[in-house]
Amino acid sequence: MALYVQKFGGSSVANIERIQQVADKVRDFHRDGHQVVVVLSAMSGETNRLLDLARQVSSNPSPREQDMLASTGEQVTIALLAIALEERGVPAVSMTGWQVPVRTDSSFGKARVEELNDSHIRHYLNAGKVVVVAGFQGVDMENNVTTLGRGGSDTTAVALAAVLKADECQIYTDVDGVYTTDPRVVAEARRLDSITVEEMLEMASQGSKILQIRSVEFAGKYNVPLRVLHSFQDGPGTLITMEQDTSMEQPIISGIAFNRDEAKLTIRGVADTPGVAFRILGAISDANIEVDVIVQNVAEEDNTTDLTFTVGRQDYEKALQILQQTGSDLGARQVGGTTSIAKVSIIGVGMRSHAGVASRMFAALARENINIQMISTSEIKVSVVIDEKYTELAVRALHDEFGLDTPVVTRA
Repeated sequence: MALYVQKFGGSSVANIERIQQVADKVRDFHRDGHQVVVVLSAMSGETNRLLDLARQVSSNPSPREQDMLASTGEQVTIALLAIALEERGVPAVSMTGWQVPVRTDSSFGKARVEELNDSHIRHYLNAGKVVVVAGFQGVDMENNVTTLGRGGSDTTAVALAAVLKADECQIYTDVDGVYTTDPRVVAEARRLDSITVEEMLEMASQGSKILQIRSVEFAGKYNVPLRVLHSFQDGPGTLITMEQDTSMEQPIISGIAFNRDEAKLTIRGVADTPGVAFRILGAISDANIEVDVIVQNVAEEDNTTDLTFTVGRQDYEKALQILQQTGSDLGARQVGGTTSIAKVSIIGVGMRSHAGVASRMFAALARENINIQMISTSEIKVSVVIDEKYTELAVRALHDEFGLDTPVVTRA
């Protein structure tokens, strides 16, 4: 007997028919003698619909009340699945985030999990029940309902799997695993049998939409076996593991991620003095805006510096306003930005043992006449910022350059 935490996303519970299919799948696991905790998202599009209702009432709704409203979407799906399971003779109980409870901080809209009590869930599991938990939500120390941000149900599932010491956390979605890149962009993209947590973390942070970044962080921190599977098709999916699979010839690059939800901001001609970067980026950070790629250029002839950085496109207008004020305070020569950029990244633990990977990337882009605006690297990743219109061309060129179209050969 194993303990599984199974998460189903919004497309997997988009309507009653799909909820019935999920119930059939969960029933089969339960009949095989396994303990099952199911984590659900709201029906596809429901969270957006609820938040749109708030915007119809107010142009600036309270973050607390928005979380209260948005959290109701999951309450619908967990109750429906519990009802469907009981109709199939499977004892089940649904639980919201506050009933578990999933304790979080008070950052409404993107709260972080601080503590998770598993005693109630274990009580129901030991009684032979399937426990159906609302993903994406929790409760802070003041008992305010909070939400974990987009994709937060993944985080709920992995956090539960960690606390419960589950045998596996299974993420069911509308794809059958993790691919070398988006198959809609590169038809030859391949499903990976396995990928390391490090690589998956980079893939998620650089634009892959398969898993939320924090869920992968949890999996790595607490050594949770994580598998991505298709909700309604049989198959092995992709196992996300702590260890590199040494039974195969590991390619230099495991995957290519891209992100169009980027914006670039530049401040030019400020004094090159200690603390100037903090003055610029500290104000952005204080507004709870995450900065990604940063490039600084110093002009020695007049002792000034230019600073360019990227933020999420949804934060562009707010960040630009802050930067314009900072630029005025610092006497900047120019402040500006653009949303017409994208970030493309090559990722692979094989980069650790191979030289010249970045130069191959740059050469492949140059052959397609794609100009690189910014560069960022880590031990297993190289990212470039380019003009958004060249995104798909760049991904296809790099997929071909690093041989990701070719199946991995198993060692004899």
